[in-house]
Amino acid sequence: MNRRRLSLITIASLVAGFAAPALADPNYPSKPVRIIVGYSAGGPTDTVARLVAAKMQAQLGQPFVVENRAGVGSNVASEAVAAASADGYTLLIAAAPITMNRFVYKDQKFNVEKSFEPISKLSSAPGVLAVRNGLGVKSVAELIALAKKSPGKLTYGSTGLGGSQHMAGELLQRLSGIQLLHVPYKGASNVLNDLLAGHIDMAFMTATGAMPHLQSGKVTSLAVAGPKRLASLPNVPTVAEVGLPAMISDSWNGLLAPAGTPPAIIKKLHEAAVAALKAPDLKEKLEGQGGLMIGNNPDEFRAEIREEVNQWAEQFKSVKIDTQ
Repeated sequence: MNRRRLSLITIASLVAGFAAPALADPNYPSKPVRIIVGYSAGGPTDTVARLVAAKMQAQLGQPFVVENRAGVGSNVASEAVAAASADGYTLLIAAAPITMNRFVYKDQKFNVEKSFEPISKLSSAPGVLAVRNGLGVKSVAELIALAKKSPGKLTYGSTGLGGSQHMAGELLQRLSGIQLLHVPYKGASNVLNDLLAGHIDMAFMTATGAMPHLQSGKVTSLAVAGPKRLASLPNVPTVAEVGLPAMISDSWNGLLAPAGTPPAIIKKLHEAAVAALKAPDLKEKLEGQGGLMIGNNPDEFRAEIREEVNQWAEQFKSVKIDTQ
């Protein structure tokens, strides 16, 4: 009986061993790594992704290839990475809307708190309220006055339904008592292009990626939706300075891997990402565009994601939005 029991225990142990998650490849990465971006090329998330990918590639000795898969408020990219093998070779550069999307897209095929392993929040950048030059306004007060004369006529662009730029526009309307017409796009570069062309009247442009155009004067920057002025836009007041202190719109970018990715791989990627953010040339470029380097650890990033999901759950209760 004892021999039989021992044999059963041995067999059970072998089966459990086969069922256990695969161990991390000690030579990781041994082939190219894909970084999926849920927005179009040239936008702020794409900008951060390409700068960080180049540094991680130099450190880890394998290509880090950025792939753009825009669509459905970044859900196309998020769902692809959530379904990918948990081996560290498919990663996601996420943006703030990933914590909002469950309240907008009811049929999304991932859960931001369960489908990913956080690696690090990379950077953060405030939104800048900008208007087309032909609109004829030079301040937030003038914009509000014009909007009140023609309710629902002025248009504002965003990177998609329920995203951070959309919600910033909703918040502006609620705080100032105006009515605007929302025009969603598939990425920040598309919003910027139509703002430059005069096809839309305004947008909350993320400082990172749009800074050269905000500085050039090709659009009119009215206010920074953050706690302090940007060194790269010293003459543009904050929303608090123009009487809307609650009008905060902060955008972040972070690196995620599919759930179940081995801790050793997460650790290696985290160390490479943090080292990338400390590179003087990368830091200078992103901060020059209004970005703030973060580089927190996986546990801190996970806690921030959970906190944001809870905050958005409350905000979506008070803001009327057509969900999908």
